[in-house]
Amino acid sequence: MPEPLDPVAALREIAYLMERVLAEPYKVRAFRAAADMVAALDPADFERHALARSWRELPGLGESTATVVAQAVAGRVPDRLAKLRAEAGPLAAGGEELLGQLRGDLHSHTNWSDGTAPIEASKQAATALGHDYLAITDHSPRLTVANGLTAERLERQLDRLAELNAAPGCRLLSGIEVDILTDGRLDQSPAALDRLDVVVASVHSELRMPSEPMTLRMVTAIADPHTNILGHCTGRLITGGRGTRPQSLFDAEVVFAACSQFGVAVEINSRPERADPPDDLLALALEAGCLFAIDSDAHAPGQLEFPAHGAARAAAAGVPPERIVNTWPGEELLSWSRARR
Repeated sequence: MPEPLDPVAALREIAYLMERVLAEPYKVRAFRAAADMVAALDPADFERHALARSWRELPGLGESTATVVAQAVAGRVPDRLAKLRAEAGPLAAGGEELLGQLRGDLHSHTNWSDGTAPIEASKQAATALGHDYLAITDHSPRLTVANGLTAERLERQLDRLAELNAAPGCRLLSGIEVDILTDGRLDQSPAALDRLDVVVASVHSELRMPSEPMTLRMVTAIADPHTNILGHCTGRLITGGRGTRPQSLFDAEVVFAACSQFGVAVEINSRPERADPPDDLLALALEAGCLFAIDSDAHAPGQLEFPAHGAARAAAAGVPPERIVNTWPGEELLSWSRARR
């Protein structure tokens, strides 16, 4: 008899590989939910379902997930997993050396806001990728559509990060992707922001503001001593399920001069539907002397591999590794991120 494979690991690997190529989130959730269901079975129930081949009786397991479990228990690599593994080539061409110099990721989301998986899954994936650190930057309160964190929920998340950091693996940095409000204020209390390791400030609303007020809005946020990274600066979408969206209008020379002056990093957002900033603005930020952060903006563990896209773009633009803050060792990074508070 073939040795059974771990069906839980197979289901989770399928979910990861699907996330990596931006599969429909509801399909990914089905595999993660099935993995949790099977993992929760006591040994006697697992054995009973294995003997009866009754995996479909479990709540939340459909034909696809039950087939994966059955094939794994029978001692074979599930067909779906084998296919995804065969298709899982490099995400981008170029920038491999720079990608290898990245020590971590400073922009990621979990199911505490609009991500699809728990913090534990993000830590596990980041550890497997060899990251030294991963910033958990869930959304701020006013982005209700993304289940933004109130100050109270953020406090609870900080406690959970401390618990998880007591275990081996990638260090989780406390953070937030805080909305830049229309007047340039940050959408969280200064006291809460003071406690965080990394603050990514991004525009998510009123993206079609005229250039002059948008420029003032962004510069005001950049000047805030809590801001470390200017997230996806143009807000553009160039492909993907959400459709396309033109870039916001602002005086890029003024905005990048402010970033350079205040030591705020310009994010090279690695999501393929964003690729933000565009090449011309990336060159302008480089000329302005800006720091950079190559970030995944991951909303699922498999998307933590997205910096391959950003590293390819940064290398093509000639961005020096020493000006990319997440090539720095953790303590050097934290000294920079806390310097203005």
